[in-house]
Amino acid sequence: MSSPSLSAATLSQLDQAAFVAALDGIFEHSPWVAERTWPRRPFANREALLGTLVGTMQAAPRDEQLALIRAHPELAGKAAVRGELTAESTREQAGAGLGACSPQEFELIQELNEAYKGKFGFPFIIAVKGLGRYDIIDAMRKRLLHTHQVEFAEALNQIARIAALRLNERVEG
Repeated sequence: MSSPSLSAATLSQLDQAAFVAALDGIFEHSPWVAERTWPRRPFANREALLGTLVGTMQAAPRDEQLALIRAHPELAGKAAVRGELTAESTREQAGAGLGACSPQEFELIQELNEAYKGKFGFPFIIAVKGLGRYDIIDAMRKRLLHTHQVEFAEALNQIARIAALRLNERVEG
């Protein structure tokens, strides 16, 4: 992994198209977050940029938030098996050991994914950095007990955590 190459000041000077392109992948398949954040520049630092991006996500209508949640792949899901994940998701899932699951673990994750999606109508989302597959399986089991309202908010919280981790890789502090 390379060190961050952009600063918040540099990002603040970009036109909207370049700004959106520079932040591509921070929010999974959802460039609208960066598009709507751009007019709120300049950003003093990475934290200010992150806060503004997350604020944009939180202020979006619920249907757009749901589309953002649904834009995320299932953990160790069919898209991963077919090699269709974004580079960021592939790296993050591999780092959590999801590519090294035993057939039984893979089957369990698939069952939990199906139960979760059946209950909530969107994929299970978790910022996997620092977690192993057993931590993720445990979190899936626990979060299946949540209400829809609690889990919707938790999914957005996890997306914000993922965005922070991805932004840290690209933007200087």
